[in-house]
Amino acid sequence: MSEPKHPYEVAVYYFPQWHPDAKNEAIRGEGWTEWPTLRAAKPLFPGHAQPKVPLWGELDESDPAVSEKQIEAAADHGVTSFIYDWYWDMGGGEGSFLHRALEDGFLQAGNRDRLRFGIMWANHNEVARERFDAMTDYLIIRYFKEPNFLKLDGKLYFSIYECHTLIKGLGGIEETRDALASFRAKTREAGCGELHVNLVEWGLNDRHREIIGPDASALVRALGIDSVTSYVWIHHAEPDAFPDAPYEDCAHAAAGMWPAFRDAYPVPYYPNATMGWDPGPRCEQDKPHVRGEYPYTPILTGNTPEAFEAMLVELKDYLDRESGLNNRMFTIYAWNEWTEGGYLEPDTVHGMKYLEAIRTVFGA
Repeated sequence: MSEPKHPYEVAVYYFPQWHPDAKNEAIRGEGWTEWPTLRAAKPLFPGHAQPKVPLWGELDESDPAVSEKQIEAAADHGVTSFIYDWYWDMGGGEGSFLHRALEDGFLQAGNRDRLRFGIMWANHNEVARERFDAMTDYLIIRYFKEPNFLKLDGKLYFSIYECHTLIKGLGGIEETRDALASFRAKTREAGCGELHVNLVEWGLNDRHREIIGPDASALVRALGIDSVTSYVWIHHAEPDAFPDAPYEDCAHAAAGMWPAFRDAYPVPYYPNATMGWDPGPRCEQDKPHVRGEYPYTPILTGNTPEAFEAMLVELKDYLDRESGLNNRMFTIYAWNEWTEGGYLEPDTVHGMKYLEAIRTVFGA
């Protein structure tokens, strides 16, 4: 696949728990997906818009025909890549988990060349060196030679969600540096070229200083990291208000942090656009809704397509001003985080309007 002609890399996170997976089925029953969780959602406070109803119905994303529909809609509206939330040694066993959306769906789709795909390792679990090496072997063999794998400046885009968890699993910062160096060397020796290793800011922020050390910038240098981005605004711009908070206020707070993140790291920072945040479906539905640990966080309200578009305009202006960025890339939360309230797929209220907002601002 040739380098893209679109002047922006519009990279959308993809959450792949909308198909049956053997590890989920072993715990939750045959055929389980997250659709019933969405379907059972109730309003948790007056005016809370739940349940969300997907316009396309409850899709099985491991079906290539479903992937073709998703790819067509995304590419037609200016999305250039999906970054798959990717799991390893989770779900009650070793090895792959929730991989069928990518492997049986996207990679088998007849129109797959319309989008590129990258990997964000959603490493909520600690992984020791032996299992890390097994994982990197899998990535190299299964994905890195695919012609439409996402590359920045010719390097394979691999993102890590929790740097602190990576360091804990591998045993320390020096051990992590060695593991990443080995990963880079293996990738090169396999004929796949060079790695672009990205860290999600969530794993670098102050709450993890005990593990990552006092200087995140020094850590980025020590590990040979290529860039930093964000997954969702709530990680660094959580509102004080509860249970609901205005989307526009959160958008303003998040945008104000882009220059700070740019200046905090010795590598490019790619900003994030968040469509919404509402993990209400993952809360207990028949108990009082009290603030606490995830998913009992503030819920963003007022995230209309118009508000989302206004935020995209601000983000585009920021990218256009940043002459130091070789790649005008940003991430979007998310294609289909339905049970967290971040989705571009059409619902029965707004249809395709969130996708249309991307096309309006960034072109098709």
